[in-house]
Amino acid sequence: MLVAVAVCPHPPLLIPEVAAGAAAETEELRQACLTAVGRALDASADQLVVVGNGPIAGTADPAATGSLAGYGVPVRVTLGPRDSDARPTLPLSVTVGAWLLRQAGHAGQIGARVVTDRATPAECAALGARIAAFPGRTALLVMGDGSARRTESSPGYTDPRAVPFDDAVAEALAKGDPAALAAVDPDLATELMVAGRAPWQVLAGAAGDARWRAELLYSGAPYGVGYFVASWEPA
Repeated sequence: MLVAVAVCPHPPLLIPEVAAGAAAETEELRQACLTAVGRALDASADQLVVVGNGPIAGTADPAATGSLAGYGVPVRVTLGPRDSDARPTLPLSVTVGAWLLRQAGHAGQIGARVVTDRATPAECAALGARIAAFPGRTALLVMGDGSARRTESSPGYTDPRAVPFDDAVAEALAKGDPAALAAVDPDLATELMVAGRAPWQVLAGAAGDARWRAELLYSGAPYGVGYFVASWEPA
């Protein structure tokens, strides 16, 4: 049974050591993420599952680690409750998700599912339904960025469709509307350099036809990429 959902983006600049002098610029976003994650932890779930995108789909090893060494800082996280010297294999999305959970005070095991940008909406929905059917109480942390083509300073060239796309996603998250997330066009999301489409559609499959109380805690594009933070709980 799904008892709580947190939705967060995964820019490495969320981590103060990576942001360095620009840490203050992401403080509002960081605090919104920690609020959403904290609410998910308050649901007293039996298991916490992070869903993020990455190059290889599947269930992450329970002892897998992630690293931000590629961004110039020695930050490591592990899905298990103990530190590990294992070679980092987690994608950025899950690494940032695990970091947020640890920052919010979770010291236990973290589960993780990775989906690729090639996953179809039907495949994402099926994965979400399987997660929702886990025994006991499940809290979900869904990691995903919006369009990277919003402005001239965005990583991708400006596309006039980017802001309306992101606005629609923000509205769906604010309303707790799984059907709207399920209807996101994967081809358009790819054209707009959206990293969150597949994880959001896993959420849609997990949320199903249930009613949700939702709050959009953050919506913005401080670096030309759409970032959203939301908290859902059963109505």
